[in-house]
Amino acid sequence: MRLILAIAITVLAGSAALAQDAGPIKPMDVKPALAELGKRMFYDMRLSGDTSLACASCHQPDKAFTDGEALSAAYTGAAHFRNTPTLANVGYRDAWLHDGRLGTNLNDVTREMITETYLMNMDMRIMQERMKQDPVYVDMFKAAGMGEPSNGGARNALQAFLQTIVSRGAPIDEGALSPAAQRGQGLFEGKAGCAACHSGARFSDDRPHNTGVPGNPEIWSDPERHSAFVTYAKFMGVEDYMNLREDLGAYIRTHKPEAKRNFLTPTLRELTRTAPYMHNGVFATLESVVDFYDAGGGDDPLKDPRLRPLGLVPSEKTDLIAYLKSLSGESFDIDAYVWRDDDYGYQVIENWRETTN
Repeated sequence: MRLILAIAITVLAGSAALAQDAGPIKPMDVKPALAELGKRMFYDMRLSGDTSLACASCHQPDKAFTDGEALSAAYTGAAHFRNTPTLANVGYRDAWLHDGRLGTNLNDVTREMITETYLMNMDMRIMQERMKQDPVYVDMFKAAGMGEPSNGGARNALQAFLQTIVSRGAPIDEGALSPAAQRGQGLFEGKAGCAACHSGARFSDDRPHNTGVPGNPEIWSDPERHSAFVTYAKFMGVEDYMNLREDLGAYIRTHKPEAKRNFLTPTLRELTRTAPYMHNGVFATLESVVDFYDAGGGDDPLKDPRLRPLGLVPSEKTDLIAYLKSLSGESFDIDAYVWRDDDYGYQVIENWRETTN
């Protein structure tokens, strides 16, 4: 027991230093014309198979690029089994998706989001042809130095736009913490132990952990959500996926039992706009999240051993929440992140029979 406690204290101390060192997120160096092309694509429903979804359908700028739903929407005839994660500062992540199964680069992430059957269900060859038929895209690809519209160029453009989504003006970065938030920071880095996993400038270690988050029964009671989960689990090689009634999280990366129900530590940036919380949206408020961790997390035999009841009094919970709120900055619902220039219409071609495509 003493050894475990010593290890926990060491981890907490190191992570606390990282949390204290957190500062403003620096904008990434991207080509403006390429990012602008990606921004237009992000809001274009023609990037989905039946033109019913855009990236922005689930990643909405006024909600820090989440959707405000416990479980997100999906392609026609399906529904998703996880909560939509924020895209704030997504270019700085080391792994993506709640289970961390994509850990190479954002280019791979955009490809999966566009092509996965229960997400946007797009054949990228068709997407390329749709963009070639749009004069605006043709001009924007040329302006970005990409030649004619192509799949690779499209993914590069989306990646460039995503890399521009950076938090701005949070009280924690402006040195404008209230007295309550200052007390909350002490709890965050000390008694509450939050900094053990929520560290660095994004307040995430980008690693999977099991905190005993309860399941969301809607995944199994809603046929559309269940069918999407079955599709995913089958593709990931999960055994007995038809009878499975739990989200195994990062287990799909290694298929090792100890990885079951491990999920990546979410960033705490912009969390005042990203409720509901957890990978399955089971907690509607920050207060319920704090209560969950104050109780030592959930009931799971594989839960992180560092989690213990905290014994926070009401005033401490209030201070901790004040600090957490200080990690949110200015709205992303501004022209820099929203495409407002047209309705993605096609111009009618006169004498189309005699016009070369």
